[in-house]
Amino acid sequence: MDGVETSLRASALNLPEGGLLPEHDHRWDQLAYAVQGVMAVETEQGRWVVPPHRAVWLPASVPHRIRAGGPLAMRNVYFPPDTVRALPRRCCVVGVPPLLRELILDLIGRPLPLGNTRAHVEALLVELLAELDQEPLILPMPRDPRARRLAEHLAAHPDDRRPLDVLAREVGASPRTLQRAFLSQAGLSFRQWRQQMRLHRALVLLAEGTAVTAVASRVGYESPSAFVAMFRTLLGTTPGRYFNRR
Repeated sequence: MDGVETSLRASALNLPEGGLLPEHDHRWDQLAYAVQGVMAVETEQGRWVVPPHRAVWLPASVPHRIRAGGPLAMRNVYFPPDTVRALPRRCCVVGVPPLLRELILDLIGRPLPLGNTRAHVEALLVELLAELDQEPLILPMPRDPRARRLAEHLAAHPDDRRPLDVLAREVGASPRTLQRAFLSQAGLSFRQWRQQMRLHRALVLLAEGTAVTAVASRVGYESPSAFVAMFRTLLGTTPGRYFNRR
């Protein structure tokens, strides 16, 4: 940490349920941390869901918009260009361990002039970014108009269990065409994309305190056990343990 004087910026922002930050970008890199509530973040690259105690990394000059799923308490840290080399030049969701959380909150409450204590807090915060685990919470969206229409429908109705051959007729495309579009443009098979979409919606519902049984039904699973199996496959743990991590 010797010689590191980054002079970061930090801010707090609270949004009501459904509150929207319209599309914008920043000259500095941004780490947006969800203290409470769920962020839904959208860029050209795709959509992310950011549950409590996670953060989304937003590189400079990336247009994005943020919607609050439930009352949202967001804490932001902004980094001058080239300060953070440990995180990619693309958006991603990361876990926020307790020490990093406390440093973020400390910066927001600390005066801006760069004294020794603040300089050490900033240097340690930047150093900790190299240790963050990325979480697979992106939902890439296909560009093909028919595939996009199908994706938007399912995102709005995650409990729609109809198979692809039935859904394909509604958007005027063959199942094979849609499969190719999802795979080539979203990087996922249709089945994988649908699973990821359901996970997105489930995380919002779980963060709101909805019971696992109800969540499973509302995102299209026939049983809670099938839903928990999907959750464990994608995130490596059960819903209860995931939301109890700090």
